[in-house]
Amino acid sequence: MKISIIIPVYNEAPSLPQVLERVVNAPLPEGCEKEIVVVDDGSTDGTTELLEQYKGSPFILVHHSVVNFGKGAAVRVGLAKASGEIVLIQDGDLEYDPQDYGKVLEPIVSGLADVVYGSRFQGKMQGMKWTNWLANKILTFTANVLFGARITDEATAYKAFRADVLKRLQLKCHRFEFCPEVTAKVRRLGYRIHEVPITYNARGIVGGKKIRWQDGFHAEWTLLRYRFVPLRSFVTAVPTAGPGLQKNQPL
Repeated sequence: MKISIIIPVYNEAPSLPQVLERVVNAPLPEGCEKEIVVVDDGSTDGTTELLEQYKGSPFILVHHSVVNFGKGAAVRVGLAKASGEIVLIQDGDLEYDPQDYGKVLEPIVSGLADVVYGSRFQGKMQGMKWTNWLANKILTFTANVLFGARITDEATAYKAFRADVLKRLQLKCHRFEFCPEVTAKVRRLGYRIHEVPITYNARGIVGGKKIRWQDGFHAEWTLLRYRFVPLRSFVTAVPTAGPGLQKNQPL
């Protein structure tokens, strides 16, 4: 089974070599192989030049965007290029630990889940500012109320999907609204989100963190908007049955 690891990056030259080393060496569940898809989202700090050394790699695919479109757009580019049966999202910094891949992927590999989120609040978390903590709690509360998600960490970057589940969604995200958009849409389709504990070591703006307080308001609005958008407008086909559906009914 092939795992496509999508890494959207923008101006991550200081940390990217270490991130890629960790991703390459990270263990996977038995019987799985890696495909690493790095999407350089218009970097200007040397990231683009750094990625040239991976050209020709048998399992690292690099795409360069000419301008910075945003994390969500980069994820969509990576998804279009991914060929694995499972897709996992990996940030281009050191906040998340690829050693957690096994925990995140195992429920999908074993057939127990179609969508898995790595929960920072169930695992070991260090350095998150109280404002970010509060924003995460508000977004998670909204997802639980609007979509019955029953999760503890809506905005986690570690999200894994069966590829056919994720690719059927007509994603529109450009920036950090990928998380609320995909949460809303998989839940509207009736897929349960399975959570596992992960390790998280937060960085600040000085350390290169890109998300800002405005993105929190945009994420909240995205959850609200997709609760009421007609289902047919954001999927290729509305399912009537399937292993990922609860009671075989879309929300």
